[in-house]
Amino acid sequence: MTGRVVVVTGTGTGVGKTIATAALAVHAAADGSVLVVKPVQTGVGAEHGETTDAEVIHSLAGCPTLQLTALDDPLAPDTAARLRDVRIPAVAAYADRVRALAEQHDCVLVEGAGGLLVRLDTDGGTLLDLAVDLAAEVLVVVSAGLGTLNHTELTVGALRARGIEPAGLVLGAWPGEPGLAESCNRDDLPRVSGVPVVATIPAGAGRLLPESFRRLAPTWWTDTLRRPVGTGPAPAADPG
Repeated sequence: MTGRVVVVTGTGTGVGKTIATAALAVHAAADGSVLVVKPVQTGVGAEHGETTDAEVIHSLAGCPTLQLTALDDPLAPDTAARLRDVRIPAVAAYADRVRALAEQHDCVLVEGAGGLLVRLDTDGGTLLDLAVDLAAEVLVVVSAGLGTLNHTELTVGALRARGIEPAGLVLGAWPGEPGLAESCNRDDLPRVSGVPVVATIPAGAGRLLPESFRRLAPTWWTDTLRRPVGTGPAPAADPG
């Protein structure tokens, strides 16, 4: 039996995708085995010395992770590959690999790089193309502050244009003392996008000790999350 495939994307860089993916991995593990796949990681050159997203997720969630392609420079994947004249796999190859992995796990989480339309290969293939190829469920990680309504509607619109109804929105870094904009956005995000907020990740969650992270992570999700990871993709929105 093939496991579920859930793609975690965001409205841009720095909205909290990695920590949200780790929290989802903890939550989903209650229903079976979970593997987190990072198709492309950039910025891993020795001069940058940053911990990879896969390493962060493994440390926090304790689940197995797999990074498929690593590129030296902290740029969009296709830009980083062209800069170094490196050949990287096409999106279709990533899709084939994820499908094979889904045969071995109850749930495979795929964390994207940057936003939905960032190119993962040098042929123009994007995370959106990967999600479509996989017929995956998609969660969108969003920011809480000013600008998030526009960015969220653009991302949700791009998904729906390809026949994917997002499974939910995730507030990637909810401040301890939210201001007026954050409080209004929390109410307005589901109203303007038509997509429910299924999780609220507190700011600084990634700095928790792994034991605390794993204990608290399930409390950040609503019960509606059990549909995306348990019963297949949501139906596409009715254009009428």
